[in-house]
Amino acid sequence: MKKVIEVSIGGINFTVEDDAYFRLKDYLKRFEATIPDADEAREVMEDVEARVAEIFQDEMKYSNQVVNMKLVETVIDHLGVIETEFDEEPKTSTSGTRYKADNEGYQKGEKRLYRNPDEKMIAGVCTGLAAYFDVDVTIIRILFVAIFFLYGAALITYIVIWIVAPIANTVPQKLAMRGFAPTAENIRRYTYEHK
Repeated sequence: MKKVIEVSIGGINFTVEDDAYFRLKDYLKRFEATIPDADEAREVMEDVEARVAEIFQDEMKYSNQVVNMKLVETVIDHLGVIETEFDEEPKTSTSGTRYKADNEGYQKGEKRLYRNPDEKMIAGVCTGLAAYFDVDVTIIRILFVAIFFLYGAALITYIVIWIVAPIANTVPQKLAMRGFAPTAENIRRYTYEHK
């Protein structure tokens, strides 16, 4: 028999085994200790907790499943190892194969198409496409205008992307839009650089 604890992570309630709770709490506490600014730490930890809750929900087979140590280790593997300094070379995850570090210090992940709400002019379609294809947004905007005048299909394409592509509201979504893994370290770096 194991003791369980009811906890709220990212605003969602979970039932967690005692040992798994303390392992996750220790991980999050060590991560929070690496952020010197208290206001920034609170903002980053909210994003990290939201990511933890998202991973729990993705990995749980049924809604009232108890979170065990294996599930917590999966979350820690997804979030990656904790670095103490921004200047250090980023490490790969504990499995060593999940994400690779790029030259900017962010760990690469799966790239997804989102609309970018931060630099939008109308709906964020062009800035989202620019982030997805890693080109200057001016080039995308010029292409849309040129295609609109040459073929007229650009307006329909723009509206379809506007409807289909979700808007990147959370930090993990903004990271995925740029092709970065939603690890704890990447969330911290992104929040620090975009505050």
